[in-house]
Amino acid sequence: MKNALQFLAGVFILTVFASCGSNKDLQERIPAQFSEVYYTYNSNGIRLNIPVTTIQDNRISLDAVYFHGMKSDLKKSEEKPNLYVADFRMGSGDIVMHEDPKEEYGNKPPQLPEKSPFEIDDDEAILVFTQNDKVKYYKLTGIVEKE
Repeated sequence: MKNALQFLAGVFILTVFASCGSNKDLQERIPAQFSEVYYTYNSNGIRLNIPVTTIQDNRISLDAVYFHGMKSDLKKSEEKPNLYVADFRMGSGDIVMHEDPKEEYGNKPPQLPEKSPFEIDDDEAILVFTQNDKVKYYKLTGIVEKE
C-alpha cells in the first residue's frame, strides 16, 4: 500500500512539472518577419519600435512585449502601417503638483516592473503573440537605441 501511494505521488509530481514547463516555450519561428527593432527615449519614457516587413495577420496577432524589466501592450502605429510600438512609462514627464488634489488628476504614475517569463539581456525583448487562440512567446534580439 505504501509503495502504491509513493508511486502515485511520484507520477502526480512529474505530471505537474511536465505541464508547467510546456506552457511557456519560446518559439523558434513566428509567421512574421521584422526589420531592425529599435527603441528611443522620449519625455515619458521608452518607446520600443518593431517594424514588420511581413506578417500573416489571419494567423497571429501581436499582443504585448517585455523589455527592460517592464511589460507593455503593442499597438499598430497610426503613421506607419507596418510598425508596432510599445510605450514604457518611466515617470520622467511633467507632473502637476497642487494643493487641490483635483488639479493633479491627469498625472500618470511610472510603469511598475513586471518580470519577463524568460531571462533576457538588455538588447533583447520577449514578444507575446496569439496564434490559434494560444499565447506564445518569441525572443527579439539585437535591439538598438536610436536618437
